[in-house]
Amino acid sequence: MDRYQFSENTMEQIYAGWLGKVIGIRLGAPVEGWTAEKIADVYGETWSYPVDYHIFAADDDSNGPIFFIRALKDSGHGEALTAQDVAEALLNYAPYEHGFFWWGGYGVSTEHTAYLNLQKGISAPLSGSIVKNGSAIAEQIGGQIFIDSWGLVAPGNTDLAAKLAERAASVTHDRNGIYGGIFIAVCISAAFTGCTIREMLDLSLSYIPEDSEYARAVRAVRTFYENDASGDWRSAFRYVKEYFGYDRYPGYCHIIPNAAVIILALLYGEDDFTKTLCIGNMCGWDTDCNVGNLGAIMGVRKGLKGIDYDRWRKPVNDLLLCSGVMGSLNIMDVSYGAMYMAERAFELAGEELPGIWKELLTDRTERCHFEFPGSTHAMRVRCGEGIYTSHPEYHLRNTDETAASGRRSLKMHVYPLCCGQKVYLYQKTWYEHAELHDDRYQPAFSPKIYPGQRMSAWVRVPEDEKAVQVCMYVLDQRDNREYTGEKTVLKAGVWTKLEFCIPPMEGALLSEAGVRFVVPGDKNEQQDFTAYIDDLEYGGDPNYTVDFAKERELMLPMGHCEITQFTRLKGSSFLEENVLHLTAEDYGEVYTGSHLFKNYTVKTVLKPLCGDGHFVNVRVQGGLRSYAVGFGLKERLGLWKNEHGYRELISVPYKWKYGECYALIVVVKDHIITVKDGEGKELIRYADEEHPYLSGAVGFSVREAGHLAVHRLEVRPV
Repeated sequence: MDRYQFSENTMEQIYAGWLGKVIGIRLGAPVEGWTAEKIADVYGETWSYPVDYHIFAADDDSNGPIFFIRALKDSGHGEALTAQDVAEALLNYAPYEHGFFWWGGYGVSTEHTAYLNLQKGISAPLSGSIVKNGSAIAEQIGGQIFIDSWGLVAPGNTDLAAKLAERAASVTHDRNGIYGGIFIAVCISAAFTGCTIREMLDLSLSYIPEDSEYARAVRAVRTFYENDASGDWRSAFRYVKEYFGYDRYPGYCHIIPNAAVIILALLYGEDDFTKTLCIGNMCGWDTDCNVGNLGAIMGVRKGLKGIDYDRWRKPVNDLLLCSGVMGSLNIMDVSYGAMYMAERAFELAGEELPGIWKELLTDRTERCHFEFPGSTHAMRVRCGEGIYTSHPEYHLRNTDETAASGRRSLKMHVYPLCCGQKVYLYQKTWYEHAELHDDRYQPAFSPKIYPGQRMSAWVRVPEDEKAVQVCMYVLDQRDNREYTGEKTVLKAGVWTKLEFCIPPMEGALLSEAGVRFVVPGDKNEQQDFTAYIDDLEYGGDPNYTVDFAKERELMLPMGHCEITQFTRLKGSSFLEENVLHLTAEDYGEVYTGSHLFKNYTVKTVLKPLCGDGHFVNVRVQGGLRSYAVGFGLKERLGLWKNEHGYRELISVPYKWKYGECYALIVVVKDHIITVKDGEGKELIRYADEEHPYLSGAVGFSVREAGHLAVHRLEVRPV
């Protein structure tokens, strides 16, 4: 195969592949686990989404690919990535036995089994091996459903895709479970080159053992297709069900029957995105997994032009919700995921990012830039009440008509409106569980934006639009109050930059961030309104207080409890008399704030109640990456670093006892960590010179059967 040539088109192919994955998951989720007969009986032929999700919640099939791929950057090992690097990403980003994926029990759920092995110190790849877990567990479907991103970061480099996929899949799977991961990753990598379906399948087969059951299934389905004069996928599925059905393989959801469905859909789909995904979905079984893999392959193959916008993309609205342990990473958009993978792909290939993408991708992957054709970055519209209707119609469309930077922006058209009516163009920055259509994977969220931070955006109205007042705003969920920046009258036909420094707040929860327009004109006049937005960004130093009296306990499926604004790694967290409690039989941790916080000051009041180990955490990047300050030893105050396990960096004498409150101030500035008492007296000052964590959220943790009460939390600028 000729060497793949990286270009701007590579960016679009990666985005189309990741978008296709998300579309496939959403298409298959409502009928996951159904038989083909049940799907036909309930829905007939499904050539679009069978369920009109309002807001599609997190799914395991997207959690795995978007978080496991972070092992590349977290480890810094590049092509030398190891299975243990991926294992540590699993432990870092997946909460303990809730959310993320199916926690069906040790020896039942493959991922749960491997996760517990890793927790007990059994390293990868032994953690997912047949010798440890048995063949039934090791050859379930998970080996291929979480693997798409390893193909997306290796465009046209099938050797690299196979190598990375093999290491990633081996964390939780073995033998056919690994072969499936290799096969799918190679299909995605090869799809960048424009090869035919036959060439793609031949190439992917060449990377797995010829005598494997996976290879046998691929060859058998392809032979049936080549001899099938009817061209009817149903006849092929009858063959698959008879010779490769669930009854022939052990475990809850074996990889082979579902692999056969993927091959069937690729062959009978005639290289058409819609036909391929819908055939895969109508076959039933593990639909969201199979159709997600098909979506990634076909998304890369056909590009954005091959994906029907109104049928597939518009309902998604670029939104991807997740259920990892970092709450601020659980609200993202498809563009963000694609950009993160694209950055890794170009790094691995040693290629320069093309054109505008170099500026967009340099530490600014959170930016709403709209450079991917059709992307919306999950922007939404709502309108204030007016004389005629409080529910005007609106249309959002990515456009190349004009842009503040790059080549594209987002165009909003709203109608009918009246004089003085407000129009809000915004992103949701926090979600209530009641807003989600389905929360089977128990997502919990920390806001994406905080008091004290800065916002900016570029806006424009057309040349023929009347003068319109505009400002940036955030919405505090607590009291439904808007906070706005400076109000500006836009000059028609000219891009104008808006900026807003959000004021410090006590007990706020910001759930919206965006731009507010006030429509001009006669109060009795109905009118259309059009505006453009580009380069919406927010970030910077936070300045706020968490008021535990305003937080709530959220009871999620399976008895899982979270606190608003917080996510939980392990242990039990609850509120009692306006105090946050954290307790655990061994260790427990909760987090809040953003993974993007850099330099900040935490002021807190801790009350150790029992056990050993009571800490405030800073620069939290997950369950295996943070600093902790607090009481780990009798009559000592210490600073600890979690590097896949805590180790003490420094400690000083400090008399503490159970049931007493202790005010602590922790300042993180660059690689310097300073700890003070409540009066401002410096107790510890430490410079971390060895791979310091330079950004991360805030949290609390207990160890050795500890119970901690937290009476106050302030996050301030340095």
